[in-house]
Amino acid sequence: SQLLSVGDVVYVEPGAKDPARVRLRQIPQINGAIVAMEPFSGRVLAMVGGFSHDQSEFNRATQALRQPGSVFKPFVYAAALDNGYTPTSLIPDEPVAIEQGAGLGTWRPRNAGRAGGTGPQTLRNGIQRSKNFMTVRLARDIGMPLVGEYARRFGVYDDMPFVLSGALGAVETTVMRMTAAYAMLVNGGKRIRPTLVDRIQDRHGRTIFRHDRRSCPGCAATRWAGQAEPKLTDRSDRVIDPLTAYQMVSILEGTVRAGTARVVQSVGKPLGGKTGTTNGAKDLWFIGFSPDLAVGVYIGHDNPTPLGASAWGSRYAAPIFRDFMSAALHGKPGVPFRVPTGIKLIRVDPGSGLRTSDGGILEAFKPGTAPAETALPRFSDSLPAGQQDRAALTSGSGGLY
Repeated sequence: SQLLSVGDVVYVEPGAKDPARVRLRQIPQINGAIVAMEPFSGRVLAMVGGFSHDQSEFNRATQALRQPGSVFKPFVYAAALDNGYTPTSLIPDEPVAIEQGAGLGTWRPRNAGRAGGTGPQTLRNGIQRSKNFMTVRLARDIGMPLVGEYARRFGVYDDMPFVLSGALGAVETTVMRMTAAYAMLVNGGKRIRPTLVDRIQDRHGRTIFRHDRRSCPGCAATRWAGQAEPKLTDRSDRVIDPLTAYQMVSILEGTVRAGTARVVQSVGKPLGGKTGTTNGAKDLWFIGFSPDLAVGVYIGHDNPTPLGASAWGSRYAAPIFRDFMSAALHGKPGVPFRVPTGIKLIRVDPGSGLRTSDGGILEAFKPGTAPAETALPRFSDSLPAGQQDRAALTSGSGGLY
């Protein structure tokens, strides 16, 4: 048989519906992890650290340090949105060369699939289509120290090295940390700390520790006596402007609707997320979320080796997220993402980023950052660029003017 070799261990399980039938299981060579988290409290609702705890007690959700690849990109773009950029800011999607110094030569990042440049693209398109050229240019413009500061705020890294390859997810982290970072985007930019312990009570039932720092003084009322509706008070520290957090959520919704994560659409609920694939397809990721649940998925060999030429986060990790969310959200209404006060939703042309009354998409803007009134002709992905154009885009400050 092409499926089995001498010495393979095969598991046989009773069928879930018919005990007379059995299922065969084989210990896989590839492993992985998944974390499901409540965005507003950090409660870990589900966690899988590998195929079998009996086979390996190593928890790949919390202990495995792996390159996150493109799932880190949203935090580069969030730093930019928090510092003067808008979702429709144009960034050149053109090759870029980075002199590394110290005899290390020139680093030339590539787009996925070795795709060439497509000319100026909106910041939204940079995330939705996972453009490496744009991300490196953006990180170079705002500075890696700022990117590192936002990575620290979101808990992705404690001390990120200031190298441009880090903007593409070259610095290792864990599934737990990445999932918590996405959860902080969903909750409006409030700091959370993942926990497996909700509270601790003494033998008399008194709570001596409670992880959730939110309070609700009016929630204990037993009857209504004309009082105002009770509200949760969140005392958590803020890591990012809530308007910026929503802009990123909106962009990551677009990744599901029209980007690299379209396979997730079949869940049929409002979802956002980002795919990730590292060099050589050694690590495959998908981190995604609904308004009330953040889920991180990772796949890879314990000893990092390529998973194959056809291995992409969108092909293998995203479907796992899709299946998990289909079960987790089954029977629940599709709740839209919460739009914070101050956000202006304006219809724009997805190519030029300018206002349009003909089709387009609804884009989220902060007060005073809306685009001009009229749209220019839409940029074409096949628009040719002359040698002088390409030279201007790949010289000096990288064309980020």
